[in-house]
Amino acid sequence: MTSTNLKLTLDGAAGAAAPYEQLRAQISRQARSGRLPAGFKLPTVRGLAEELGLAANTVAKAYRALESDGVIETRGRNGTFIAATGDAPAREASAAAQTYAERAHRLGLTREAAEAAAVTALRARYGS
Repeated sequence: MTSTNLKLTLDGAAGAAAPYEQLRAQISRQARSGRLPAGFKLPTVRGLAEELGLAANTVAKAYRALESDGVIETRGRNGTFIAATGDAPAREASAAAQTYAERAHRLGLTREAAEAAAVTALRARYGS
């Protein structure tokens, strides 16, 4: 996978679950365990299909099932993300944090520099 967080393997053996079900189960399990945090951006349907050697419809079917289960959410042209659990403020904060992490990465900040900037902003807002 191109992402360091998303780890998917498909079992092509006879008797194994259908590929879409394997994808759905693995993404769901990783999201619910916290391995894939709320706000984590999933690959596009086409991108994941190419990566795994599947038909785009197979990945789309898994994504539709995950969205129906509330595990993922599609944000229009922005992509598909692991859905936040909990109340609305927690979901919004999670989305904001993910947006910040993506922006800090695009700016070339190290993880440590990005965390320091966030901590500084929080201290300025809430006090030490």
